[in-house]
Amino acid sequence: MEIDPRGPRFGALITTVVLAIVLVTGSVWLFAAQAVVFAVGALLGLRYAPYGLVYRWLVRPRLGPPKDLEAEAPPRFAQAVGMVISVVGVVGYGVGLRPLGLAAAALALVAAVLNGVFGICLGCEMYLFIRRTWPGLSGASRS
Repeated sequence: MEIDPRGPRFGALITTVVLAIVLVTGSVWLFAAQAVVFAVGALLGLRYAPYGLVYRWLVRPRLGPPKDLEAEAPPRFAQAVGMVISVVGVVGYGVGLRPLGLAAAALALVAAVLNGVFGICLGCEMYLFIRRTWPGLSGASRS
């Protein structure tokens, strides 16, 4: 499946705001909500991710069609990476290991800023690297 590449960048901008608030407040509940957003995107696909729905219903109609589409797999993998980092952070905050929660939130925030502001998706790059180098994976995307 192919997606509008502007959608994940839009979602990354919202994620940037959410994670900045998590870092300032230390809110385990907000971090958990962000983990759920990542989980929906990773497990059900970006078309069902909450930020993707907002983009598709409210933003994209005002922008018009994209110039190009991209494969969904790399951004979906990036959502899974975000989910894992967020779960680690939620556990850190939840059990009183504040430095672990802060580190996870900061790492996720850096990745969100890179994607949302500069169009550099670290999770997508990880996906492509793994597909290129992991023995036994064939049909790797080389873009």
